[in-house]
Amino acid sequence: MVTIRRARPGDADAMARVHLAAWRSTYAGILPEAYLAGLSAERESLDYERGILQRRGGHAGFVAIADGHEAAGDGVVGFITGGLSRRPGIAEGEVETLYLLDDFRDRGVGRRLMRAMASHLASLGAESAFAWVLQDNPARWFYARLGAKLSAREEFTFAGQRTTQLAYAWEPIHTLLTATATTRLPR
Repeated sequence: MVTIRRARPGDADAMARVHLAAWRSTYAGILPEAYLAGLSAERESLDYERGILQRRGGHAGFVAIADGHEAAGDGVVGFITGGLSRRPGIAEGEVETLYLLDDFRDRGVGRRLMRAMASHLASLGAESAFAWVLQDNPARWFYARLGAKLSAREEFTFAGQRTTQLAYAWEPIHTLLTATATTRLPR
């Protein structure tokens, strides 16, 4: 069974481990191998703990906890973070991160995490939301399936190479709330 709850400072280490595992899986062959190998769990953990404690701009995180799953530490198998938009003009709320361990993809966990974040953003008064995703990320279809529309494209240099990120937006945010209202159960 997987439950979703608000992230706590003590979840930061497990969130960092999920972050690294997700990046190394998703971005293999997309981002430089040396960059992925050099990711630091300690640095990511400090960043997540700081975000949880400071709550700037309505920042919040939610974790997915699987009963009996020790591999991620404390049962954390995925998480989401977000808050009010850091970049005005695209949408009022922003999904900053959404990471899941490979074994928990396509099981409704991402959808449930998105629901928690959409509800949080709506409670802050955000009437729209968006998420950046690398153009080459094979999971970008997930956002489109949840009703997001491509709203911006941006090229930049990351890890020493040119890449493109895409902004997928839900306007109004109720589009996302409706799309995540029900979660299919794993078979």
